Amino acid sequence: MNFLVTGCAGFLGAALSNRLAREGHQVRGLDDLSAGDPARLSPDVLFNRGDVVDRPKLWTLLQEIDCVYHLAARVSVPESVLYPREYNAVNVGGTVSVMEAMRDVGVKRVVLTSSGAVYGDQAEQPLVEQAIPNPRSPYAVSKLAAEYYVRTIGGLWGIETVVLRVFNAYGPGQSLPAAHPPVVPHYLRQAARGGTVVIHGKGDQTRDFVYVDDVVDALVAAATAPSINRLVINIGSGIETSVRSLAQKALEATGGDATWIFKEDQDPGPSRMRADVALAKSKLGYTPRVTLEEGLRTMIARDPRFQPAKPAE
Repeated sequence: MNFLVTGCAGFLGAALSNRLAREGHQVRGLDDLSAGDPARLSPDVLFNRGDVVDRPKLWTLLQEIDCVYHLAARVSVPESVLYPREYNAVNVGGTVSVMEAMRDVGVKRVVLTSSGAVYGDQAEQPLVEQAIPNPRSPYAVSKLAAEYYVRTIGGLWGIETVVLRVFNAYGPGQSLPAAHPPVVPHYLRQAARGGTVVIHGKGDQTRDFVYVDDVVDALVAAATAPSINRLVINIGSGIETSVRSLAQKALEATGGDATWIFKEDQDPGPSRMRADVALAKSKLGYTPRVTLEEGLRTMIARDPRFQPAKPAE
């Protein structure tokens, strides 16, 4: 098959693009490199630098494409609080641009990566796809709006649409920006260095951490699975882990000796998050395989950033 992956040089985008290329598919990638790194990509991925609002470029890249994976987005919840206009422009406006270009060219299926963040606080766990979204950040609002645009435009123009609500994905190669780094690699690095682990709130809030390879399994299946048009499907591990427990696991995995600081004046976000993955299992044949402990060990083994510093001789 022929695929276009937007956001191809990002953490998930690169993992997906490389998997598709290894399986013998033709993969075109588009990324503006605002956060991505083309060094992550296999030489078999045809990389193009550009923006998803560049319609002529999209028209060119979409020729003879069977399915689009739309991953291009800004993804930091704290950053979105500071820059909601930019998040709306990229995450919502960029999605509409991709859908319009698909309509113009005649591409028939799109897989959108959304986020478990759209659920916000819910009275019942695990989180089922039928729950009424309760977004708590501009990022979550932007992803929910993108979902509605994809499904609405798809319905109007006969484009098959699949939305995957990915929970807290982590794994080797994940970026560590100076501001607002993702929690898993950040805790691993701080633990390995004997630094400070900052926990927002009391650390009792739970998250569903899902390993990158499991997410890619679901993404690959979504391109060809039958009877999933217009569906929204959770992709997680189905297990909730408290942030305090994650910090402890990071310390144990690295053998480090970090200092813990609790910032109880910081909003810790939703109190509980655990994905119900029954629909993913039934529709995509999805079974998360990598435990959090295994995933942390793999990250440490593959990435020197997370390996304890050797003592000076």
